[in-house]
Amino acid sequence: MKHTLTLNKQNLHGSFSNEYQPILTIDSGDSICLQTPDIQWGYSSSKDEKRVVFQSRENEEKPGHPMVGPIEVKQAKPGMVLEVKLNDIVPGWYGRNWAGGNKSWQNDQLGLTGGDRIQLDWKLNPATMSGTCQISDRLFHVALNPFIGLMGVAPAESGIHSTPPPRYCGGNIDCKELGRGSTLYLPISVEGALFSIGDGHAAQGDGEVSGTAIECPMDLVDITLTVREDLQLKLPRANTPAGWITFGFNEDLNTAAGEALNGMVELIQEIHEVEKAEALALASVTVDLRITQVVNGVKGVHAVLPHGAIR
Repeated sequence: MKHTLTLNKQNLHGSFSNEYQPILTIDSGDSICLQTPDIQWGYSSSKDEKRVVFQSRENEEKPGHPMVGPIEVKQAKPGMVLEVKLNDIVPGWYGRNWAGGNKSWQNDQLGLTGGDRIQLDWKLNPATMSGTCQISDRLFHVALNPFIGLMGVAPAESGIHSTPPPRYCGGNIDCKELGRGSTLYLPISVEGALFSIGDGHAAQGDGEVSGTAIECPMDLVDITLTVREDLQLKLPRANTPAGWITFGFNEDLNTAAGEALNGMVELIQEIHEVEKAEALALASVTVDLRITQVVNGVKGVHAVLPHGAIR
């Protein structure tokens, strides 16, 4: 069955909690079509339409990323895995990103803390998958790679949880590999999973080094949610058109890299039926470790095993 969610306050929230009431209850295998607002909670369908700014239905004191959800999946239980298939992603016509000014790790390193924060306004063309912005009298062009920055299920821990740091149950992963045709696997911690989605990006480099990608609304996000009883995961995993991905999240980049590597070694063990040291040796000649992002408090690393790299 396919469901459609409209973009309105009652479908948006800006934090995680396992006590939030679902906006939609579905069966495993159902699909949902939805739109997502930009990072500043706004949406405009065209340059001729006024941008509407939404609020969170949960009335948080400091709402974070705007997310659509939570969506309850009837068959989901703790210990199972939620498969999130990204059938289609279509970015809106505009986007923005920022750099400099506020105190952050990367601004400290580059001597940009305390200066002016600059904003780039992007015009996006989903038909040609290109974006343009003007700096002084020059027009800059970039290729678009639209993906969803934030997909997660509710954590098992009680209370209200902020959106920026990614967790074992997903969230603000900000991995540019999670575009159209990708499938994300999330460990389920609570009854019904309580899945939320948002934070559309039109383009981003690994690291998200200024703190922002091209933050944009999404005119269409088409997903299918399926409960997997045959999988057991402690951290998210993904299968993309390019390859398998495992993730690590920690304030310490070494620890995050270790988590991502361990997840990939375990995956190679599962697929190829080898011992752990043998899997590590195979990983050393086929797997790339990439810095997902360094800007969300908790840093992210993802390990990539290209399809067909080990036969």
